[in-house]
Amino acid sequence: MRALISVFYKDGVSELASFLSGSGWEILSTGGTAKYLQENKIAVTDVSSVTGFPECLDGRVKTLHPAIHAGILARRDERSHLETLEKLGFSAIDLVCVNLYPFFEKVQAGLSLKETVEFIDIGGPAMLRSSAKNYRDVIVLCDPADYAEAVAALKAGNVPLEFRKRLAGKVFDLSSAYDAAIARYLLDDEYPQYWPLSLKKGQGLRYGENSHQSAALYLHAGPPGVLGGMEQLHGKELSYNNIRDLDLAWKAACAFGLPRAGIGPVGEDEVKRMVPAASGGAGGVLPGERVCCVAVKHNTPCGIALGNTPLEACGKTCACDPVSIFGGIVTFNTKIDAAAAARLGELFLEIVAAPDFETDALEMLKRKKNLRIIKLDKAPLETHEYSAVDGGLLVQQSDRKLLEKWEVATRAAPAVEDIKDMIFGMRAVTFVKSNAIMIVKDEAATGIGGGQVNRIWPAVQALERSAAAIKAAAETGGPWKDAAPARVLASDAFFPFADVVQAAAASGIRSIIQPGGSLNDKLSIEACDKYGIAMVFTGTRHFRH
Repeated sequence: MRALISVFYKDGVSELASFLSGSGWEILSTGGTAKYLQENKIAVTDVSSVTGFPECLDGRVKTLHPAIHAGILARRDERSHLETLEKLGFSAIDLVCVNLYPFFEKVQAGLSLKETVEFIDIGGPAMLRSSAKNYRDVIVLCDPADYAEAVAALKAGNVPLEFRKRLAGKVFDLSSAYDAAIARYLLDDEYPQYWPLSLKKGQGLRYGENSHQSAALYLHAGPPGVLGGMEQLHGKELSYNNIRDLDLAWKAACAFGLPRAGIGPVGEDEVKRMVPAASGGAGGVLPGERVCCVAVKHNTPCGIALGNTPLEACGKTCACDPVSIFGGIVTFNTKIDAAAAARLGELFLEIVAAPDFETDALEMLKRKKNLRIIKLDKAPLETHEYSAVDGGLLVQQSDRKLLEKWEVATRAAPAVEDIKDMIFGMRAVTFVKSNAIMIVKDEAATGIGGGQVNRIWPAVQALERSAAAIKAAAETGGPWKDAAPARVLASDAFFPFADVVQAAAASGIRSIIQPGGSLNDKLSIEACDKYGIAMVFTGTRHFRH
């Protein structure tokens, strides 16, 4: 019996080779693996002595030879195959243990193109695929986690066909992800003929959205996204719903900048170019180093605000919807201090996430036994978003554009003090399910309505909730400067009728920001002019389904 062992990662390989050698197997090997096994006192036959050719081209060619691949691919139940091996002087290879050059890791390392290409494995995938195709006769191992089971089966004198088939399936699972990572790295076509996805199982989950649905988390095998680099500091295991909500909440917080990473708000350059100088210039409308706090429930924000401190931002966020935040997820775009942690400790939350935590803040939050405390310090990297449909995958660019224009469509222009809230509202409303309306006061959402099949319903809900939230805050010494109604309304898409403007006017709204583009824009403009409301068209729709 013959085994070919050629691995980059040496974990567990000496134990496997020791068992095979002790059981009478001849072990073929190459380069660094052969040296490693010899250092562990395991007899090895160098592949070059089988092929009759030395390794060449700096090791690029070692196993790409008929003596190797014929030995792997020969079917033992085909007499002609065995006769061919004998005629050529080749011997069958019965076990192949190979893992691949670390292309996934090297892509993450940020090497040059020339350096990275050298970590594209050729011989390894070829041997694995050959072995997997002939799995009935060849045991193929590409994952160290399978070594022990293979040894146990060999000791028992029976390697079941189903086990062999599963090992073969793992080869093609690996090679498809490996090739997809290479394709993704090399392609410059935004939408290629085939969409390459290279995902590795991060963890199994107890269940999906509901307890009768199974689920797992898969992470990019190449450059890790936010969730691939997160650190859980405390609390229960994350669930499917936790992960989806955390993803949205973190993206919303980072949309207002990630000071720790030196990253500015989404659409920062667009705002600098388009918002009039009367607003105080770019510094007058951009949040800069402001703290953003986001609360998410059922994958939509129930509170979002900016503040000068984590406590201030947290207070505004909690005041928006103190009922819905129960059991929610809260994220910050900056380090959480003890004052904010004490406020969060008054709530029942599933997750608190931030780039960092002061020592006292972390200890305070840990008093909640089941609270999941997550450290995230990377900005979202995904350039595209995916949505599974039956039989395929919808792929689109991530929504990173804030404004196409800043067009005052009404006779009245927005008051200077309203422009900050308008920019804030347009950024924040993009994370609310459509149809989405957000009411804003002092760079904080005071009322949020979304996920409805028409636009007037979320408008009415958001306005009613805003009035209730401001009243409650005024009565309890809450976060807003005064008890006056919110003045700004932001919408993710255009108004098909004048009804939203009419409802806004009745609630004291003085400035509206929306994409525009409806055939009935004129009706909304006329209604705004009637009530003295300023309305700005941005030209950019932000549907979220």
